[in-house]
Amino acid sequence: MSTHGPYLAEIAHLMGDPARANMLHALMDGRALTAKELAYLAGVAPQTASGHLAKLMQGGLLGVAAQGRHRYYRLASVEVATALEGLMVLAGTQPTNRRLPSRVGEELSRGRTCYDHFAGRLGIGIHDALVAGGHLSVADGGYGLSASGEAVFAALGVDPALPKGRRAALRPCLDWSERKPHLAGSLAAALACRCFETGWVRRKKDSRAVILTGEGRAALGAALPGFRCDEPEAVSPAVRAPETVFA
Repeated sequence: MSTHGPYLAEIAHLMGDPARANMLHALMDGRALTAKELAYLAGVAPQTASGHLAKLMQGGLLGVAAQGRHRYYRLASVEVATALEGLMVLAGTQPTNRRLPSRVGEELSRGRTCYDHFAGRLGIGIHDALVAGGHLSVADGGYGLSASGEAVFAALGVDPALPKGRRAALRPCLDWSERKPHLAGSLAAALACRCFETGWVRRKKDSRAVILTGEGRAALGAALPGFRCDEPEAVSPAVRAPETVFA
């Protein structure tokens, strides 16, 4: 008899509560939020949110870091984010009367973060250009980089020889909004960090949506011929959300 069934049911139960599902979804951009922020996003009272957060931590789905008097919650691992993204793919195939407003849906479809890498048409555009240019090779557990692929990442300011852990450097991740793979893995995460640092991509406040700037389009297009994405929007300095910094 399998010993995984009962724990699988427990994890599914934790994710299945609407308030906890909203909290997990809010943390899918890879940043950390306070209990007060998560309570607001989940639509529950702070005391109720504390109970939900305790259960999610006990189940291994959340981690917490203390900074001064504040506690910041984030997804426990990339595996949790991958599981949530898979559930979003399944949820997107089911009929429902609860739909995001078309404007918000379009923003997320155009570009967003999937934990620590890019998703939506931005992420797919990067993935497809790498594949079409012959910059990726099939490797165990994901993709490998050809010599030209290493040159692409180096040109974008990302060291293609980043230290390798148990996480794949590059792998396909099925996009829940577009039903096509975008690029995930440690190198994809490093590329996203680089894009945020340089201002090539900017976050939208209080959203997983991101904006590809004109400078970002030019940089990605120069290093990665064949890159295609929606036309960039005009961006004001106020658009960028503040980052959480841990001591």
